[in-house]
Amino acid sequence: MKYVLVTGGVVSGLGKGVTASSIGVVLKACGLRVTSIKIDPYLNTDAGTMSPFEHGEVFVLDDGGEVDLDLGNYERFLDVTLTKDNNITTGKIYQSVLDKERKGDYLGKTVQVVPHITDAIKGWIESVSLIPVDGKEGQADVCVIELGGTVGDIESMPFIEALRQLSFSVGQENFCLIHVSLIPVLGVVGEQKTKPTQHSVRELRALGLTPHFLACRSAEPLLETTKAKLSQFCHVAAANILNIHDVPNIWHVPLLLRNQNAHHSILKQLNLTSVATEPDLDSWTKMAETFDNLTNHVKIAMVGKYIGLTDSYLSVVKALLHACIACSLKPHIEWIAASDLDDESEKSTPEAHAAAWKILKSAECILVPGGFGDRGVNGMVLAAKYARDNKIPYLGICLGMQIAVIEFARSVLGLERANSTEFDAQTPDPVVIFMPEGSRTHMGSTMRLGSRRTHLQNRDSLTSKLYGDVCYLDERHRHRYEVNPEVAQVLEEAGLRLVGKDDTGKRVEVIEFQDHPFYVGVQFHPEFKSRPTRPSPLFLGFILAARKLLQAHLSN
Repeated sequence: MKYVLVTGGVVSGLGKGVTASSIGVVLKACGLRVTSIKIDPYLNTDAGTMSPFEHGEVFVLDDGGEVDLDLGNYERFLDVTLTKDNNITTGKIYQSVLDKERKGDYLGKTVQVVPHITDAIKGWIESVSLIPVDGKEGQADVCVIELGGTVGDIESMPFIEALRQLSFSVGQENFCLIHVSLIPVLGVVGEQKTKPTQHSVRELRALGLTPHFLACRSAEPLLETTKAKLSQFCHVAAANILNIHDVPNIWHVPLLLRNQNAHHSILKQLNLTSVATEPDLDSWTKMAETFDNLTNHVKIAMVGKYIGLTDSYLSVVKALLHACIACSLKPHIEWIAASDLDDESEKSTPEAHAAAWKILKSAECILVPGGFGDRGVNGMVLAAKYARDNKIPYLGICLGMQIAVIEFARSVLGLERANSTEFDAQTPDPVVIFMPEGSRTHMGSTMRLGSRRTHLQNRDSLTSKLYGDVCYLDERHRHRYEVNPEVAQVLEEAGLRLVGKDDTGKRVEVIEFQDHPFYVGVQFHPEFKSRPTRPSPLFLGFILAARKLLQAHLSN
């Protein structure tokens, strides 16, 4: 196994995930099989209980793993299906070591960070890197490892020591270290500053790791004098200093690496020159250039709870992008705080209320994504009602589907207090309820998670047609609440089509409204399996409906 380690320095949020993914893309384009591992040094076992405001979205895998959003980047860029073990956290490592200690595996030994924690990290990396993730048999050729955080963080020290040991044990020709750093430009001077990167590399070398490559993030392309200075003071060959400057869209990043011959240098370092081919990135070039040249926009209203941080809905945004490009459109997403649509905000914040409604009414389509808690729920219900009454294409995902059911029960069935027991435990008309198998005492990994089968009850349904006239589909889930099976028949009789159900035939998975161009709610998260070249069918139908092209698409 060949390992490519991507570390970061100076500041967080430099784009290590996109850099690691892009390196994987270039190596894959050279004919190599690539897998990925993300190391998160936090103590949480996984990302499942983290606030989207603090950590961005929780990405869900087929096996039910709740992981860092960077694994979503890996899956989208490399078109692979990862497992929860591809996301290593301090919590997982310590838990595995402590479990062994309790069983007596270390009997007689004093359990310490070195060697027991570091050995556990190395063992985890080596075993997970052998798991095939591309649908083929046998192990990958290269494993790209991203170490979260920045060099020097206290919590990442055991991982850096373990990776130092790994680099020594596997040998130099099987290990490549790429350090991502920032080259800032001070406004007054206007000079590209290398000192932060110098200090970052010095810290990394003091910990026993010497970078083979520097991936320098900057607003503008690096000057040759800057490269020469970095090479001199960081002990890295000038040819191995890669510049990842700002680009119009992230699909240009693999092309940037290819144009700087990064693949030649990485393949040489890993002794893979003889088995690799020249990178075939024609499809990436086409995608990047197509997006750059698009001029027509589609206006999408995103009514959510966590709009303060767009990474909270990263996969939804990417799925919209994939669908829009397939329709030769640029997505113009208007973010609306659901609480601003609420009647109460008209009194407390009238300007925000008026602005939110103005945006909603000007949108070509409305999307309500997933979320937890009661904040902004009434605003989402009003958005769903507006979309249904005015025949505006509506896509409700997870909570968004439950919102559509609540709105329908209130407006059509006349159940004014219809609600979810998540928002009102005393509601006389619980149309959405807590799932019987859920845990009320533990939050982590207790939801209905991962890939589940949805059986489509009606082959003539819009969802079935969009997926290719299928009778079932497999999508990823993450929820604790479900549509109350006891009200399902009443909802259908009133005109809400419950076109998709789970294996039991009781749990509602997909709803559609009959007399509407596109009014679809799904309990699953179709955004997690959307890919740049294979957009999610539901997102594609949503965008086509916004431009009144859906029927022509279905006819073809």
